Amino acid sequence: MDELYEYFVDHKLPAMCRISLACCANMCGAVHASDIAIVGIHRTPPIPNDEAIRKTCEIPSTVAACPTGALKPDMKNKTIKVDVEKCMYCGNCYT
Repeated sequence: MDELYEYFVDHKLPAMCRISLACCANMCGAVHASDIAIVGIHRTPPIPNDEAIRKTCEIPSTVAACPTGALKPDMKNKTIKVDVEKCMYCGNCYT
């Protein structure tokens, strides 16, 4: 993605071009309706950044976003824990 970024930002293209990135093969972001669609597949489970989670995430909604139930709240530390055996690397916890 980084290699393509400057081409689409710096060059004068003839028309608006929509580029979308999906985090899994489900393509929840309607990338199939874009001019250029990139399906990026996570290959490792997410590593929670506890500091960022405390500042930006609503833990109940983050946990609820996981389709496989791989996220569990850690209310003592105000963060989440990931069950790597259940995680399907979809990226819902990132969005």
